[in-house]
Amino acid sequence: MQKPSLDLQIQTLPDNPGVYQYYDKEGKILYVGKAKNLKKRVSSYFNKIHDTAKTNVLVRKIVTIKHIVVPTETDALLLENNLIKTLQPRYNVLLRDDKSYPWICIKREPFSRIFSTRRMVKDGSEYFGPYTSFKTVHTILELIKELYPLRTCNYDLSKSNIDSGKFKVCLEYHIGNCKGPCEGLEPLEEYQRQVDAIREILKGNFKESMKDFKRLMNQYAQDLRFEEAQKIKEKIEVLENYQSRSTIVNPKITNIDVFSIVSDESAAYVNFLQISHGSIIRSHTLEMKKKLDETDEELLELAIIELRERFQLLSKEIIVPFEMNLGENIKTTVPQLGDKKQILDLSIRNAKFYRIEQLKQLQIVDPDRHTNRIMAQMQKDLRLPVEPRHIECFDNSNIQGTNPVAACVVFKDGKASKKDYRHFNVKTVEGPDDFASMTEIVYRRYKRLLDENQPLPQLIIIDGGKGQLSAALKSIDALELRGKIAIIGIAKRLEELFYPGDSIPLYLDKKSETLKVIQQLRNEAHRFGITFHRDKRSKAALNSSVESIPGIGEKTMLTLIQHFKSVKRLKLATEKEISEVIGTSKAKKIVDFYKTN
Repeated sequence: MQKPSLDLQIQTLPDNPGVYQYYDKEGKILYVGKAKNLKKRVSSYFNKIHDTAKTNVLVRKIVTIKHIVVPTETDALLLENNLIKTLQPRYNVLLRDDKSYPWICIKREPFSRIFSTRRMVKDGSEYFGPYTSFKTVHTILELIKELYPLRTCNYDLSKSNIDSGKFKVCLEYHIGNCKGPCEGLEPLEEYQRQVDAIREILKGNFKESMKDFKRLMNQYAQDLRFEEAQKIKEKIEVLENYQSRSTIVNPKITNIDVFSIVSDESAAYVNFLQISHGSIIRSHTLEMKKKLDETDEELLELAIIELRERFQLLSKEIIVPFEMNLGENIKTTVPQLGDKKQILDLSIRNAKFYRIEQLKQLQIVDPDRHTNRIMAQMQKDLRLPVEPRHIECFDNSNIQGTNPVAACVVFKDGKASKKDYRHFNVKTVEGPDDFASMTEIVYRRYKRLLDENQPLPQLIIIDGGKGQLSAALKSIDALELRGKIAIIGIAKRLEELFYPGDSIPLYLDKKSETLKVIQQLRNEAHRFGITFHRDKRSKAALNSSVESIPGIGEKTMLTLIQHFKSVKRLKLATEKEISEVIGTSKAKKIVDFYKTN
């Protein structure tokens, strides 16, 4: 398959946050960058000459653009950092050093210390983060210090060391920041209870701790220590507004592969995320053309084997969207909630975006093939004898029973054919009778097409349920078109379709492309019908209020109403003001008319 052009790759990028990667013609990585809006950011490289020669050289070398979609800008920043360190692209200089983001560590030791660090040591300690801002880390640590008096020393507080009296309390004890566990003045159980509460804060579960915060704040307020109370209040607000963890990076998820699948009638798209030491280091989407009606399970199994072999993946655990058996050596996890579920959702999102891009590219490069695919899909979904290349949709508009009108919109090859749209004034029906109106306009439309030897549609859609459909069928039968044209009614709930002679509706999948086309048809019919109805009503209203002025035509009055906004304001206007719009002789007639009336 020929690689899509750069223009095409850029045109089909999503407007979401994410990380993009540029590759040269040999497939070597050139550059990794992050973006709040992938499409805008990547386009900006190609639509101007850059200030630096290096950037211009980079742009000339780009042949392929890959990307990973992420939920937020923070996630994009973290993922960009991981990918630059892993891939070390030639044109990334700033982040190629070993700089990493800060974590908060709960040390695995008696009387655990809690501190910030940039290095993760695998000694069983717990790490929370990473945080994109050191300010957030400082705020959290200060808040913890305000709430819970913990030790800051690095003594080995084993039971034997404490019992032997090896350590003495320091200044922190004397100023009230520590309760002196080094001399055995604080029991281990009580200290660890505080550590458990802090662990919950770091996980983002603040409910229990909030009670402690508020208690402390109220205590300060009662003691008239308002400044300290205000400080705690500010820290609580910061904590409430901060996002506790990143979806992209979680230190507890190590060396796992994530696979997800999104499929349609002709192809499946399998996304794979490789996670190493809590960071995404690779994302790849595989397109698989369906030969037969293979299930998602069969396709995903094939894709997993192919990708594991291609990328030499050795992880013992994989995350998948449904139960699978891939042998004894691989553990499959189907997460229902938590961090693993978030990562699976991220993988599914990437597969969906890849599919949308491929379909957009197909639409641009080969619109006929795209149209053929949609037409075949509609024929299958709506159970039609032929593809609905020519569809007509009818809608009645009568608001509070006045000026009954109807609209007929026409779609050819799945797209609006506006030159074929028609408006109808309902002639034979008195008052607001939607059913009789529908019978009249359907009859008039197809009587005319038959008389003029015009082509008939393959599908007629009636906006309304069973009643409207029955009304339209009267005309179809009268013209002896039953069986020659398929006709369906759509109820208010758009996914309910009614067929002649069948009281049970057909339900369409809310995400199907067939439903999207039907939705477009109905929206167009509403818009087209309502604008005609409004024009007719406003004309009627204008005529009723102004038709009696001798020597003044409808066009002149319309100009005046548009200028003065209402008849009332026109009556209050001076002759000079009116003459500026329509001239002196007509202005005099209007002023004289309103004076005598």
